[in-house]
Amino acid sequence: MRGLKKKRRIQIVLLAVILLAVSSGLIGYAMRDGINFFRSPSQVMAEPPREAEVFRIGGLVEEGSLVRGQGETITFRVTDGGASVAVAYTGVLPDLFDEGQGMVGTGRYVGGVFRATEILAKHDETYMPKEVIDALKEQGVYEAPES
Repeated sequence: MRGLKKKRRIQIVLLAVILLAVSSGLIGYAMRDGINFFRSPSQVMAEPPREAEVFRIGGLVEEGSLVRGQGETITFRVTDGGASVAVAYTGVLPDLFDEGQGMVGTGRYVGGVFRATEILAKHDETYMPKEVIDALKEQGVYEAPES
């Protein structure tokens, strides 16, 4: 009787471990498209990502680079002070999007151009995403706003 209880306990523990591993694998598989890593323009230029990889890029919109083309396609360059990356976006830009302002875009790097599917701009005069601030600090070009 005692050996049967011990055997049953081991079976239950093994079953729980197997179910935990399977559920963790299913969760990871479901989230694979929802995880977007952040890269600065310097990181993108140093190690270009695969064309199929979706990631976020952020920095400042380079002065004089914003070109509104025919139709809805807009091109500009995003910089972190160390490097700049060409960006193409088809759609309506946020109202606060402008040259010299912070932005974060989501998309793919294809043929030397970041093809953005989403563009986010700062939402007030002092806000800038943490990832963008960190990237600009790394390049030594970030200046904290005066309070």
